[in-house]
Order: sequence, then C-alpha cells, then structure tokens
Amino acid sequence: MLGDVIAALRTGRPAAARVARAGPWAQRFAPVPGASGFHVVLAGTCWFRPDDGDPVELRAGDVVFLPDGHGHVLADAPGTPVTSAACDPAAPRPAVEPPAEPTAVTLCGAYELDRAHPLLRHLPAAAVPAGPDLRAAADLLAAEIARPGPGSAALVPALLDALLVYLLRTHLTATSPALRDPVVAIALEHLHRDPAHPWTVASLAAATGLSRAPFARRFTELVGRPPLAYLTWWRMAVAARLLRTTDAPLAAVARRVGYTSEFAFAAAFKRHRGTPPGRFRRESPPGSAPPPDRSGPYPRGS
Repeated sequence: MLGDVIAALRTGRPAAARVARAGPWAQRFAPVPGASGFHVVLAGTCWFRPDDGDPVELRAGDVVFLPDGHGHVLADAPGTPVTSAACDPAAPRPAVEPPAEPTAVTLCGAYELDRAHPLLRHLPAAAVPAGPDLRAAADLLAAEIARPGPGSAALVPALLDALLVYLLRTHLTATSPALRDPVVAIALEHLHRDPAHPWTVASLAAATGLSRAPFARRFTELVGRPPLAYLTWWRMAVAARLLRTTDAPLAAVARRVGYTSEFAFAAAFKRHRGTPPGRFRRESPPGSAPPPDRSGPYPRGS
C-alpha cells in the first residue's frame, strides 16, 4: 500500500543532500505544507528543534521524519542561535567546502506531494531510531550522493523512494492506529489493490469479517473519513497520476478507477480537484520535466 501511495502522490523529483557541519551552527527549515522531509544522522550528534515541541538530541543512526513539511531547526546545541536562514530554492547556491573534521554529518531530503494522504495529516514530526533496513537505504543514498557515478541520475530518485517507504513504514506503524488495526489495514489493502472494483461498505465489511455498521464506524474513526469517501479520494489520486504520466484516453483512465462513464468520471474529478481532467492533463502533460528545484527549504550538499 505504501508504494501505491508514493507512486500516486509524489510529483516532480525528490531531492536529497549529504551535509557535513562543524563549529556552532543552526539551520532554519521553514514549514513546507504539502511536502514530506527527513534528516538522517550519519555521524556525530546534533539537535532537532521543532517549531511546536521540545528539542531532541540526535545521534548517529537517528532519523527525523516530517510528514507534512513541519518547520524546525537543526543545530549543534539546544540554544545555538540560527546562523543561516532556510534556503531559497530559486537562489544560486555557492560551492561550500565541507569541514575537515565535521561534528555532524546528516542526510536530508524532501518529497513534494500532490495531495497529503489522509494517514499523513496531523501526524507529528518525530525522531526515531533507524532500523537496519532504513539505515541501509540511507547509507546507499548517502554514498551515491557523495560519490556519484554512471547511472546516479536514475539511482538517487529510486533510493529516495525506497527510503520514503522505509520512513513511512517505520513512522506509520508506530503512530498510525489505522495501519495497526488489522480490520482497517485489510480494507485499505483491498481498496488500493483494486480501486476500480464496485466496492460498497457491505462488501468491504465482508472482506474484513465484520458487519457493516461496526466496520464503517471503525474505518471512519481510524482513517478520518468514511470508507466510500476514502475510495473516491484514492480513485482521484490514481486518476491524477495517470493523467500526469500517461497519454491514456480519458475513457480508459475512467475505467481504471471504476467509472463506466467518462462524463461521470469527469464530473467527479472536477468536483474533487476543482478542474476538469482534460485541463489538469494539459497543465501537467505526460513526460513533462519537473520544476528545476521544488525541494523547498531542504539544502543541497555542502
């Protein structure tokens, strides 16, 4: 399911940087709604200072995940004044020689999302220890950024996507009641695996082994919207990805997401996205290059 979410919601190209720092330092990262970001501490120590919480000390192997672009500061100590403002993505970045003996080496990155997934909304920024899979993905990505070679342009986005899957798996399984609940998790798997199926609340309930009313209450409480409202949201997310990335006719896109009528699909898409599918496609033509740098405040390498 997490792979489906990433494929459907991520737009543009993810960005990442390996950053080495020494001496007193504090970097401000402004809030970026609609983006998910992360920091992985590869070596040394530093402090994560969220805008809405207490400072947290990070050591090698710790990971901070920011599901919805939360504002924060990364620093060498809890009280160090901010020494550099958040990066302006449009401004040129001068080359910076990394320190010979850094006190902290971090891997940071950002993903631009088309729409925040309901399970990501209102999740707090969190620092978590990196498990072996997450750390292995981070090490591979850091090495590829530090020593790029043939194929790096293809490898880095793929590794970033893999890292995001591990981040979501770690964060959501620890914080999301929906994914920890076996009934709701089964229902979500069904909806993601076959969004074109004519699902009803009754058929979803039967697939999970519950009766209709208890299932609907449980799903709505844990996901934040009723089952069929979530299904419509997911269908429109899949349709948006197909419109952005393929030249499939609108009728074919409609069938892929469960609409037998192109007219009904177009009406639902406009109601959900605020623009007709044809215009949406024209504004996001298949194969179009991503913006030059939509990584928000997350810096490139230093």
